[in-house]
Amino acid sequence: MAEAATAMQTPQRVPAHSAKAAVNPWVIALTVTLATFMELLDTSIANVSLPYIAGGLGRSYDEVTWILTTYLVANAVVLPLSAWLSRVLGRKNYYLICVALFTTTSFLCGIAPSLGAMLFARVLQGIAGGGLAPVEQAILVDTFPPAKRAGAFALYTMAIVTAPAIGPVLGGWITDSYSWRWVFFINIPVGILSMVLTSRFVHDPPAFAEERKTIRTAAGKLKIDSIGIALIGLGSAALEVVLDRGEIDDWFGSRFIAWVCSLGLICLVAAVVWELKQDDPVIEFRLLRIRNFAISNLFYFIFGFGLFASTTMIPQVLQTLYGYRALDAGLVLGPGAFVITLLAPVGAQIVQRGLIQSRYLLFVALLVVGVSFLHYSHFNLDTDYSHYAWARALQGLGYAFFFVPLTMIAYSQLRPDQNNKASSLTNFFRNWGGSFGIAFLNTESDRRMEFHQSNVAASLPATSSLLQQRVSNISNYLRVRGMSPADAVHAAYGYVYSQMQAQSHFLAFMDCFYVIGVLTLVAAPVALMTRPFAIGSKSPSVH
Repeated sequence: MAEAATAMQTPQRVPAHSAKAAVNPWVIALTVTLATFMELLDTSIANVSLPYIAGGLGRSYDEVTWILTTYLVANAVVLPLSAWLSRVLGRKNYYLICVALFTTTSFLCGIAPSLGAMLFARVLQGIAGGGLAPVEQAILVDTFPPAKRAGAFALYTMAIVTAPAIGPVLGGWITDSYSWRWVFFINIPVGILSMVLTSRFVHDPPAFAEERKTIRTAAGKLKIDSIGIALIGLGSAALEVVLDRGEIDDWFGSRFIAWVCSLGLICLVAAVVWELKQDDPVIEFRLLRIRNFAISNLFYFIFGFGLFASTTMIPQVLQTLYGYRALDAGLVLGPGAFVITLLAPVGAQIVQRGLIQSRYLLFVALLVVGVSFLHYSHFNLDTDYSHYAWARALQGLGYAFFFVPLTMIAYSQLRPDQNNKASSLTNFFRNWGGSFGIAFLNTESDRRMEFHQSNVAASLPATSSLLQQRVSNISNYLRVRGMSPADAVHAAYGYVYSQMQAQSHFLAFMDCFYVIGVLTLVAAPVALMTRPFAIGSKSPSVH
């Protein structure tokens, strides 16, 4: 038996049909990360191009915002179903289908002659994009042994954090330099390259092939949890519409939003109850009984909440209040992405070598992220580019040491046959965290702006000597430059009012930073509640 074992471990004696197993795992990791990066980039790259798309298609800005909504809705519906679909079609086949469909629909978006055609293509693009990130994560978990996963997760971290950050920069540059249609066309060569590499290097592992057999009955009939799929799909779509359109339609002041929200909550609650009773559910909610996995999903949600809210908020602050161009505002996000790219591999080595327990590293990373948000909340309208860039770098420092230990903790107590369904759940929570974060930003910034505007107005009545002096100085300045006395006074009041609005808007954004920072810091100690584990050990499913 010893000789047989030695023979199995000798590279030159590996049979030819096993050559596919000899592919360098880092080649596989880079291959699957390519398409995931493309998909995550697409979630933010189109945002800055919406005004140009509206002009090109001859529609209003409010109408073209459905370009974002339809993508997010389709993405939210498919994402939790990705584990089931990969079992039905085969993980590699499903991944290739997603990449091919995403690439094709990117071309259709680029040539869309009307808003209707664009929305149709975006729905299909969202369906394709929803399967990429969870399948990549499952592939990474199965490709790398537990002792070497940290490095793979560092690569994954760079993709999911960097892509949304550079999306606005790249989108602004492409739109200004060429045409908004190239925002979609750039996906085509990346998609083709990803398909070629995936078809050549990625293969379903034997364990997953065995897992796929459980999707069929003994007679070979496909098991379809049609009720679970319907409840999850309808509930996810409804809730995403509420989060994306709620602020635009005045939340529950709109009967449409109220009905859609009720429908979404009823469907999702019913889905959880139904899925817990199924032997082979579409979403394995029972995995949340496992302590480390449940706590990890809490932090996946917080990660998505903070990252997507801040990535949206920082360019918005700089463009609306500081007068930055879209490209310049996006460049502020660059230092954070650079720090993550530089230090995520360091975090992977720390975890992989067991220098610091994952839960302690995660705890410290959360503290750094929380402090970075509080640091933002103390800025003012005189804060310059360098301060924002350094604050983003501090945030990147936290995230560089956040995602790797988090992912290691998430899979630490799972069996190999649970990895596929676990990947769908972790991405499910991360995606919803991002949606809730953006909805929170849009709603809270508007409400806090009204609050601060009322306070400023109350503290500065029309009879205030300070206000009168300010108006007098401005109107005198304008009269010297040729404006009539009446027009000068009117313009002076308008200028003061615009300053008050800018200050109120800015304070509202700072309040949002503060809330996200406090939320992150309050949640940080929960990381210490995870169970310790040995890197590289086989982890049975324990509670």
